[in-house]
Amino acid sequence: MPAKEMDGYEVEFTGELLEGSEQWGAYVSIFAPSDNPMHMNNVCPKRRVAADQTFTAQRAAEVEAERAATGILEELRA
Repeated sequence: MPAKEMDGYEVEFTGELLEGSEQWGAYVSIFAPSDNPMHMNNVCPKRRVAADQTFTAQRAAEVEAERAATGILEELRA
């Protein structure tokens, strides 16, 4: 599962094969630092983004998930 730090948050984005299909969905989860350095707070549990879209390749779903994560982070900062 690809992950990267964006604006102090740890963002995990992935493409997952949709059940009963040969199509991929885009998923995002976002974590924020906590007082305990061995723990992160899950501020955005794993969810499917771009739910009306499917992708023919895992990498394409991951790219869309990363793009969607940017918008979710903007909402969290507001």
